[in-house]
Amino acid sequence: MHRTSVIRRVVPAMAVVALAATGCTAQAVGADAPSAPPATTGTPSPAADGTKPSATPSSRPSPSGSPAASASPRKKVLMAEGTENEQVRELQARLRQAGHFHRSPTSFYGSMTAKAVSSFQRKQNLPVTGTVDEATWRSLAGATRTPTADELRPPTTNELDAPDARCMTGRVLCISKESRTLAWMIDGKVVSAMDVRFGSVNTPTREGIFKVDRKERTWKSTLYHSDMPYSMFFSRGQAVHYSSDFAARGYNGGSHGCVNVRDREKLAALFDQVKVGDKVVVHW
Repeated sequence: MHRTSVIRRVVPAMAVVALAATGCTAQAVGADAPSAPPATTGTPSPAADGTKPSATPSSRPSPSGSPAASASPRKKVLMAEGTENEQVRELQARLRQAGHFHRSPTSFYGSMTAKAVSSFQRKQNLPVTGTVDEATWRSLAGATRTPTADELRPPTTNELDAPDARCMTGRVLCISKESRTLAWMIDGKVVSAMDVRFGSVNTPTREGIFKVDRKERTWKSTLYHSDMPYSMFFSRGQAVHYSSDFAARGYNGGSHGCVNVRDREKLAALFDQVKVGDKVVVHW
């Protein structure tokens, strides 16, 4: 009689974890994603108690009174974190009228806007989601008036201080660390102004007199891999540029030395006016 050897090889499953870089921080992607359900083919397997199902789930129609049939449709979300458009600007201006938003509208829907929306929803006895659906928008529109042009685009949240003497002649980006503002000045007159933030203690924004070395409408940091739209470089890699993080988190964050602007539309208009060679003054 021949002896038959049966060799079974068991290959353990490997869990693959993908890392996505956000700025300079790596985080796991998909680690908590549920596994896809196994395909059901052929005869259903017996239940745990040994009984055999009479039909597969797909072959049994749902009764009219089941949750699947009676569930209401999901409410349409008009705006949520990450949205950036003019409707967000109006939303922020209306929330400011209602006393739930305490800064200038930027048109970017970040965590501060989400908190303001949640606060309004709580006061109006609406579902507190932090996102804007049609019911929230109707309620807010009914509780406020149409924002004026100045409410939609105020000159700056922070009050401008007296310009540095070095900013009083020529074309100058006059940047004050004291008031945290940028004033675009021509021959001593302020043409436009906007809020800014600066580098942290470990990566400070340099002070002094500089000039715009180059301009890049679209740019990605080669060190931190973050987007830097409307960059105007003035000092060895430091630049004035738009920051979606500043728009979302305000002064809770900081840059790696650049001068961050949170109003994209204002900076876009400024970018078209500034020329390579224009003066930059960063001062206290």
